[in-house]
Amino acid sequence: MRMNPTDAPPPRLRLHVCAKEDATVVECSGRLTADVAAILKNEVRELVPRSKRIVIDLTDLTHMDSSGLGALVGLYVSARRANCELRLINLNKQVRELLGMTNLLSVFEACGEYFIKLP
Repeated sequence: MRMNPTDAPPPRLRLHVCAKEDATVVECSGRLTADVAAILKNEVRELVPRSKRIVIDLTDLTHMDSSGLGALVGLYVSARRANCELRLINLNKQVRELLGMTNLLSVFEACGEYFIKLP
């Protein structure tokens, strides 16, 4: 039995965009996987031309796969080309390990300088 497009479950990734101080903050919650990575890419790419700094807050992200990682790297490149600073904050252990395994942690090394939520 095939599902109609209107019967499809909502994407597992939820985004909340807000302006704080000198940055646009994108709060991500849920799972950043192959089936929803384009949602993040499209949303953040639209913000790049009108932002000097974009902060992606991963506090409530529960899982990220290689497609999610690819989306973040692609956004980093797009932002850099547009003279926009892209930062990741509040990385969980799994995301930090994934960035470390792929030698990308240094790219996002300043992760956490802005808007860190303290326990």
